[in-house]
Amino acid sequence: MSTTTRKQKEIRQREGYLLDVARKMLMEHGFSGLSMDRLAEATEYSKGTIYQHFSTKEDLVAALAVQSIEHRRELFERARKFDGRARERMFAIGVADELFGRLHPQYYKAEMVIRLANLQDRADVQRRKLLRDRDRECAGWVREIIEDAAHDGDLVLRTPWTAESLAKATFAIAVGTHLGLVNAEPLFEGGECPMDHACCMKRESVNMMLDGFGWRPLYTEWDYAATRIRVMETIFPDEWRIINGDQ
Repeated sequence: MSTTTRKQKEIRQREGYLLDVARKMLMEHGFSGLSMDRLAEATEYSKGTIYQHFSTKEDLVAALAVQSIEHRRELFERARKFDGRARERMFAIGVADELFGRLHPQYYKAEMVIRLANLQDRADVQRRKLLRDRDRECAGWVREIIEDAAHDGDLVLRTPWTAESLAKATFAIAVGTHLGLVNAEPLFEGGECPMDHACCMKRESVNMMLDGFGWRPLYTEWDYAATRIRVMETIFPDEWRIINGDQ
């Protein structure tokens, strides 16, 4: 029994190492620059060994995406339980997304590449299902917060808008803002957009949109800086200490 457990641990450690190297390769060279041959060369494992873990390149990328979304999901789940009005809970979700980007930049940047890759046909069925389920779970939490706001009278959704469509728009702006900043780098001076600047732009973009829907309390009228501090102190105290360098 102990031999089996040790072997399983070795397999997990090897897979974790392969994913670490693959993520670095993905970030440096993009989806087209990632291959099983290059991964084998970089890790000194045979392609046969790598194929024991991942059936295709798309399956490898899906495994990277699973790692990423598990980290993000854990932060989102904590944020959704913040004790505040619905708009403040939505803001807490945004803080969770920022923390994910700041604490795990390698996951965050790789995820942006992953979301542009087509994983529909050649990734493992179970990994694709897990990705879909986790994405839907996070989206569901956002939709529930919007529904709570409508129920409380803080938000009036006018046809054709629904809680579902507003949740989709929120995700689209959050993801699209970051992707846009990355892809727009060659068009503007100043080089790569720092993570803190990207997070700030996403925060402003999403909250200006929500203000446009009249979701109270408005971002322009409420002290969300104080809300941010409360979120950090009550939901993410350990992460806050890391960001502030008080490890």
